[in-house]
Amino acid sequence: QVQLVESGGGLVQPGGSLRLSCAASGNIDSINVMGWYRHAPGRERELVAIMTRVGPTNYADSVKGRFTISRDIARNTVVLQMSSLKPEDTAVYYCYANGLATQGVFHNTEYWGKGTLVTVSL
Repeated sequence: QVQLVESGGGLVQPGGSLRLSCAASGNIDSINVMGWYRHAPGRERELVAIMTRVGPTNYADSVKGRFTISRDIARNTVVLQMSSLKPEDTAVYYCYANGLATQGVFHNTEYWGKGTLVTVSL
């Protein structure tokens, strides 16, 4: 069974930095897409950053220049380095994966982690 486990959330002051990590497990051969979404109170869930296996990335306009996504393809991990954090970045951040192959079978299915809370406040 595929699982995504996030780590690295917490409380940080405005202007600070945090690093979120996500590890995928479960007899995975490969993952096409990995990335991060977030859900803030009173707002819809939104894409933060996403990266394909071959490299193209997509960032929300609100985080461009402040957040950086990276992947370790061999280890099935994805990292979101966040800097210059703002109070409006406060949200639960979810790891996301799609296009997995497990034991030779391709799954066109979305997988989600349980989320990690990021709070940006004085």
